Amino acid sequence: MSFTPVVPFGGYAGWKFVVRTRAAQQEAFFSSAPQQREEAYFRERIGAIGSAEALVSDRRLLSVALGAFGLGDDINNRYFVRKILEDGTLDPDALANKLADKRYLEFSKAFGFGDFAVPSTKLSDFADKILAGYRTRRFEAVVGDQDPQMRFALNSERELGVLATRSISNDAKWFNVLGSPPLREVVQVAFGLPRAFASIDIDQQVSVLKNRAERLLGSSDVGQFTAPDKVEDLVRLYLLRSETQGFGAGYSASNAALTLLQSAGTRGRLLSRRV
Repeated sequence: MSFTPVVPFGGYAGWKFVVRTRAAQQEAFFSSAPQQREEAYFRERIGAIGSAEALVSDRRLLSVALGAFGLGDDINNRYFVRKILEDGTLDPDALANKLADKRYLEFSKAFGFGDFAVPSTKLSDFADKILAGYRTRRFEAVVGDQDPQMRFALNSERELGVLATRSISNDAKWFNVLGSPPLREVVQVAFGLPRAFASIDIDQQVSVLKNRAERLLGSSDVGQFTAPDKVEDLVRLYLLRSETQGFGAGYSASNAALTLLQSAGTRGRLLSRRV
C-alpha cells in the first residue's frame, strides 16, 4: 500500500499541522510497501557494488543513493554522478570540491569510490547509514509532492541545525547557505530578497544576508539556528512571504550544478574556497 501524506492546507498553518503529525506520518511512510521494497533492494545489493560505474548502472540503487543526499534530480545525469564519485574528495581538484553545493561532496565522501581502495559500500553498517538519510529525504519529497513549500521548510529545519554546529566561521556558514539551492530558496524568500539577488557579487550577498538576519531574527550568526525557535522564526517568515510573493525559484540540484560548472566553475570555486 502506497503512502500519501496529509497536508490539509498550505502556508504556516499547514506547516504547524505537518510538524504536529510528523511522527505518525513518518511511521506510516516508512512502513509502506513501496518504501520497504526499495530499502530491501538496497540492502540486498549495495554490498556487491565496488565501483561508481556499477552504482550508476543500477537505477534503483542509484535512486536511493542520490535520494539520501537530496540529489534525486540527478538520476538521469549518470556521467556527472559517476565523475563526482570517481574523483572522490581527497584531491583539491576533484569535481565535488569545486562545487558550491556541498551535498555532492558529502555524497562522494560517503561512498568512497575515489578515495579508498575498498569503498564504503563494503562496510557492514553502510546500508543502514545511507537508508537513514534516504528515509528522511524521501519523506520530505512525498510531502513536497503535496506542497513544495513544505519540502523546503522541512529541509531547512534539518540542514540549518547541522550547519549551525559546524566548526567554521560565520561567513563560511553563510556561504554554505548560498551554496545549497534549497537553503538559498528559503533564506532568500524569508528575507524578502528579489530573484536578481543571486546575480550580485557573492561577498555582497553574504553581507546582505547577515544584515537581514540581524534585522529580522535578532542576530547575524548562523549559529543561532541551533535553537529550534530561531529555525521556526525563519520558516514562518519563509511561508508567510511565499504566500504573498508566489512560490517557485526554479531551483533543482542538477540545474544548480550545471550553472556552477560553467566558466570553469568560477562562482562554485569562489564559494568552495570559503567553505
